[in-house]
Amino acid sequence: MIDRAFWQGRKVFLTGHTGFKGSWLTLMLEMLGARVNGYSLTPPTDPSMFELLGLASAVDHNVGDIRDIWALEAALAAGRPEIVLHLAAQPLVRESYQTPVETFETNVMGTVNLLDACRRVGSVKTIVVITTDKCYENIGTARGYAEGDPMGGHDPYSSSKGCAELAVSAYRDSFLAQAGIGVASARAGNVIGGGDFAEDRLVPDAVRAFASGKPLQIRNPLAIRPWQHVLEPLVGYLMLAERLHGDTGFGGGWNFGPALGDAAPVREVADLFVGHWGEGACWTQDPGAHPHEAATLMLDCAKANAGLGWNPKLSLDAALALSAEWYRCWLGKGDLRAISKEQINQYLSR
Repeated sequence: MIDRAFWQGRKVFLTGHTGFKGSWLTLMLEMLGARVNGYSLTPPTDPSMFELLGLASAVDHNVGDIRDIWALEAALAAGRPEIVLHLAAQPLVRESYQTPVETFETNVMGTVNLLDACRRVGSVKTIVVITTDKCYENIGTARGYAEGDPMGGHDPYSSSKGCAELAVSAYRDSFLAQAGIGVASARAGNVIGGGDFAEDRLVPDAVRAFASGKPLQIRNPLAIRPWQHVLEPLVGYLMLAERLHGDTGFGGGWNFGPALGDAAPVREVADLFVGHWGEGACWTQDPGAHPHEAATLMLDCAKANAGLGWNPKLSLDAALALSAEWYRCWLGKGDLRAISKEQINQYLSR
């Protein structure tokens, strides 16, 4: 799947390295031998996986805001990376209703700032921008959305990610392709896994509830989402960067989601996680009023399957089992770096 030799000693600039996905990717890149410059705000949650695993020692750790183009460009110039992986974002739908301006500033102009800085830093050859499955105009279809479907978004978060996709396309066509820089975007599903402590996400909400002896409150039990373990898309991002580094024809948008059979309603995910957690775990529906969220969202990943040889390896049940194992280790004050590395090694050896 991943060419370990490719990453050995490779200079990588990783934005958003202190977040949930960024922390897993930081650890994976460290294990692969890459030389990583991280650029991000301080960890967005307390506790955070980044701090629990002591990941500041795994990277050249730079605290900065992607909305600050001069600080961002200075960090890029200092690191002289070949590959840029852009994960920094305001990642929550419900938060975007509370902070719409900040969401657009971060997700759209932050991405524009990065792309503009990359074209002035002569070392950059490959850029992978991480957006979301929610970048598509959701028309309620039962089929999976494919890369050629229109961008859109009802809520500020989804809309901002659709806008970011358009910005990536414009910069590729107007500037970066001419400079021989490969640019791709990656659209993943609803990622789950140990180390996520964000609010308003199903698994961390469940862990907080179960650990305190309370039932999990679910907003939309029937909402269908493309659930996948966090390692699935991260491996896809790295495979995409490898191919793109040697062939700019791998530019454009790429979906990384589960098999369509693992796109499941929230209540099914909750039931499975309750089973893995054990005695005392349960859920109920939250009867309160909630902002709009799409009822159905699935991804068509045929392009990544055929073009990259990427395929999901973990079933939904297996992903939830790994998640429960990680959080149990955290609650038991176990060695989180060890269990995280073990889960990565087990995944890569499948």
